Amino acid sequence: MKTTTLGLLALATALALSGCTTRSISNSGYDGGGRHYYGHTRDPFYRGELSEFDLLGVDVGSAPSDEQIGKALDTPGRVTLRKGSPVLLIQSGAMQPDKLMQDAIEKHFVVVPFSGQPGGTNATGYSRALRLAAAQAGCETIVCYWGTLESAIKETDGKAVSWVPIVGGAFPDEAQQMRIRLKVALVDVRSGRWAMFSSQAFEDRAHSARMGREWSDQKQVEKLKQLGYASAAEDLVKIYAR
Repeated sequence: MKTTTLGLLALATALALSGCTTRSISNSGYDGGGRHYYGHTRDPFYRGELSEFDLLGVDVGSAPSDEQIGKALDTPGRVTLRKGSPVLLIQSGAMQPDKLMQDAIEKHFVVVPFSGQPGGTNATGYSRALRLAAAQAGCETIVCYWGTLESAIKETDGKAVSWVPIVGGAFPDEAQQMRIRLKVALVDVRSGRWAMFSSQAFEDRAHSARMGREWSDQKQVEKLKQLGYASAAEDLVKIYAR
């Protein structure tokens, strides 16, 4: 009997957790927690993410020699940023960087926003074209960032009364746990040298009712983006600025 009870409890817990989803920060609109939903949809202009290989100019189809690899090791170079200098800022997957990120970076550097939508060309060609664009804008460094929002939804006891037409729409019956993860790459425009880091992950938990589900979700997204972007900007300065 004890084993059966524990098994039922585990099953109930598994059933209570639903809608585990991962979305890009560049396509962060509400989608009903991964379920069918007739409200707002994700960004219709979203076309996927930039590849790291594209940004860094790495041709995965080539076969570099041991000599080339050794030469790269023998001529290391640290990517640095000058405070107050212009940087070409790219958000992977977005037509332009989120304003919250621009605001965070602009506290330390001059931001030149640039599209982060996939270029559809070979990696080496795209990387060099991007560096040329940055050079023409007077930027010595390209800063590109990727981000994901992970969420898991758990039904609360209020779900039992969610069938009541009015009360069910306004009574909190779900809890959503959300986490943001960011990765940032820096590319030296002149040399092509690069560096990369991941900033601190942040989490948030919010309860919502059916009528306010989208509003609650988007408030979580905004809160976590603000925390994540501020942390990434601080790390950028702390690690690479001079």
